[in-house]
Amino acid sequence: MSNKFKLSKYAELFQDIKASHIMTRDVIVLTPEKKISLAKELMRINKISGIPVVDQEKHLIGIISIEDIIVAVEFRRLGEPVRNMMTAEVIGLNEEDTLSDVVEKFETYKYGRFPVVDDGGVLKGIISREDILNGLLEKFNILYVHDKKRASTLNTEFSIITGETLKFEEAEFHYTIAVNDIENAGTGAALLKQFLLNKGIDQEITRRVGIVTYEAETNVVIHSKGSGDVYCFIHEDRIIVQVVDNGVGIEDLEKAMKEGYSTAPDYVRELGFGAGMGIPNMKRFSDKLVILSEKNVGTQVEMIFFLS
Repeated sequence: MSNKFKLSKYAELFQDIKASHIMTRDVIVLTPEKKISLAKELMRINKISGIPVVDQEKHLIGIISIEDIIVAVEFRRLGEPVRNMMTAEVIGLNEEDTLSDVVEKFETYKYGRFPVVDDGGVLKGIISREDILNGLLEKFNILYVHDKKRASTLNTEFSIITGETLKFEEAEFHYTIAVNDIENAGTGAALLKQFLLNKGIDQEITRRVGIVTYEAETNVVIHSKGSGDVYCFIHEDRIIVQVVDNGVGIEDLEKAMKEGYSTAPDYVRELGFGAGMGIPNMKRFSDKLVILSEKNVGTQVEMIFFLS
């Protein structure tokens, strides 16, 4: 997954998330008397760049980083205790800090991770940039946006999930949805599926992309009452599909998530559409799914399909 995401965008969307919600709790730690050589080996094995140092009661008393290890190697100090090389004045986070606080620390100090402590200074976890992203995706597999401030995020050219820039004009695939043409609903999904097969994308992944895009496209045709587009971006490790419309939006996502729920009119149901499986199917067949919606503003759906 790309590391190009911009953390500040998440801070605005998820004001109520605390550090304790997204931190990694299973933290590799060292006590100050352990040798620097052990720290070096733990970093190598676990592919990490820093290890918190704690006392017997797990109070955070320092941190040793890969930069410290480099110095220790240079001056042949690997046999010394960790306390001789660790940084004692640690910049950390409190488990009650908000996501905005977390983001501010990352953007101010540019560190790769921060230890998280409680009010008594006891180490509770650690947060990396990846933890922020993974924590959000785990906690909010689907996001419903219902206020004006958050609605401003709609139709912006970046990934809702990763934050990376996704310029619509640079999409590998684009299809303009024929809104209100119910008989041709799903044409974009079929064209996208064939496009991906021609690109050599795995048949099972292509099948899932087709199902999810079909459901999203059909929802636009049935419910949007506006214009809509399908965009597909192909990366080395994943496919990102965005379906964007500027129609009526989703008024109640909780109801929309229930299998069988539908607001489709009778004539649409008679044609075999609107059975109420759209969003549940989209969630079932995509690896990551986020929906941003605002009543009378529109809806932006993003799905990620991992290629490995």
